[in-house]
Amino acid sequence: MSRIAPDPVPSGPLPAAVDVVVIGGGIVGVSTALFLAQKGVSVALCEKGLIGAEQSGRNWGWVRQMGRDPAEIPLAVQSLAIWRGLNARVGAETGYRQTGISYLCRTEAEMAEYSAWLDHARDHGIDTRMLDRAALADLLPGISGEFIGGLHTASDGRAEPLQAAAAIARAAAAAGAHIVTACAVRGIERAAGAVSGVVTEHGPVRCSTVVLAGGAWSRLFAGNLGIDLPMLKVLGSVARISGVAGVAGVPDMPVGADNFSFRRRLDGGFSIALRNVNVVPVVPDSFRLFTDFAPSLIRNWKELRIRIGKRFLDELRMPRRWALDRVTPFERMRVLDPVPEDRFLKDALVHLQRGFPAFAGARITQSWGGLIDTTPDAVPVMDRVPGIPGFYIAGGFSGHGFGIGPGSGQMMAQMVTGETPLVDPAPFRLGRFRRQAAHRARERQIVGQA
Repeated sequence: MSRIAPDPVPSGPLPAAVDVVVIGGGIVGVSTALFLAQKGVSVALCEKGLIGAEQSGRNWGWVRQMGRDPAEIPLAVQSLAIWRGLNARVGAETGYRQTGISYLCRTEAEMAEYSAWLDHARDHGIDTRMLDRAALADLLPGISGEFIGGLHTASDGRAEPLQAAAAIARAAAAAGAHIVTACAVRGIERAAGAVSGVVTEHGPVRCSTVVLAGGAWSRLFAGNLGIDLPMLKVLGSVARISGVAGVAGVPDMPVGADNFSFRRRLDGGFSIALRNVNVVPVVPDSFRLFTDFAPSLIRNWKELRIRIGKRFLDELRMPRRWALDRVTPFERMRVLDPVPEDRFLKDALVHLQRGFPAFAGARITQSWGGLIDTTPDAVPVMDRVPGIPGFYIAGGFSGHGFGIGPGSGQMMAQMVTGETPLVDPAPFRLGRFRRQAAHRARERQIVGQA
């Protein structure tokens, strides 16, 4: 049994033919399907398990512009605009609320680091501001005296991971999309090199376009097509706590410090996590992609916890290539449900209780883990794949996919239909990675020798 239970989404029959097949029922996939369906494009979304059952339902639930990589800021701004009207667009509750978000600082060094990001905020018209100790106490009256200031963005907010993807998927179905769960796509079929359809475990679907939005599974799927997609998985752990409802001095907004974070849930409870600590499971791909990820590993070494465990053997045994008439890894593991790092979550609660004494009576009642698809530069890939006309990838969101998911879905729908994208897609191109450039160089050399 999974550690989380996303809202159920009815599964429809598999169509014989559509214009576009979206692979993956996370927030990016369902948003892509929604925007395509609302344009009148015939689309089928195939999900091997349940809608929003992996990282889209396991994340922190923050919807923020603040602190984003400069390459992502325009998309974060546009996505937030979509979030503001998303409940009305889908006719259901996604949990989105504009609450603001705050980062807390204990030292002048942290204050200086956050201050440096204000230039990006000003460039994009974001209302981020620095807070001194007095302003912080006014904004967060229950905070302890150990924090000297912070960074605050009033226009940021929060939403509900277990509700949002499902609500978007149901709206996509109402707009005409075929939402098919428990239906793994085994691969794509081609005619004259271009996409002509997909093969699922329940049969083929003819189409001219495929969008791969498979989250942590994207590298494996792409590898069977000969695409070396540089992505590794990072384990995130989150807990639900009780014993806080009705207590004065508890902020409504998401808050992050150096060693804890929390978000009020729509049901009045809270989700917490240990901030600035990421668990990196060692798997065979860790060695295959070592040179790609080495700079990030060195730069973020203090925040990483390397783990060698069962996942290494699981992925070592997992087939990397398969025929389309064979059972695939996607059918053997419907939902990634990793064991969370409960020790980290207990530490997070202790730190939280020191920072906000109102949480003194809180207790962990539930915990879960999620595997985050991460690229070497922590910026996603949203691009048409060279050499396979009609095939697109939207992946590697590096823990940012929930917040920028709706905007990413609209952008993918625009790219597929030939419209001008929501933002400049250049920062998200697949070819920016060294191994992709090397692959293209080899292809040019082979063509030149032919």
